Amino acid sequence: MGNVYNILKGTFLVSDDAFKNWRGIIFISVLAIIMIASSHSADKKVYQIARMDNEVKEMRSAFVEGRSKLMRLKMESVVVDKMKEKGLAPSVIPPKKIKVKSQN
Repeated sequence: MGNVYNILKGTFLVSDDAFKNWRGIIFISVLAIIMIASSHSADKKVYQIARMDNEVKEMRSAFVEGRSKLMRLKMESVVVDKMKEKGLAPSVIPPKKIKVKSQN
């Protein structure tokens, strides 16, 4: 029961052998600060990972959208429509094959 009163009164901090008690208290305090800093660092990294994951999703959807837009632009019907706006039309005369005979 006497030990509890010493702790409540704080006499263990000012007694003759108080140095070892202070060392323990300071050591535990430093460990607590390190633990809190580590926890904050881990939380910061979790938020950074979530933000980067969202950026990756946005970039992937932009890539898919760009690729589908390119596929639509490459379609023959779209190309023909764009050329009609500029006054060009597909040829009605089929192409002719040119054969070159070697001189050997």
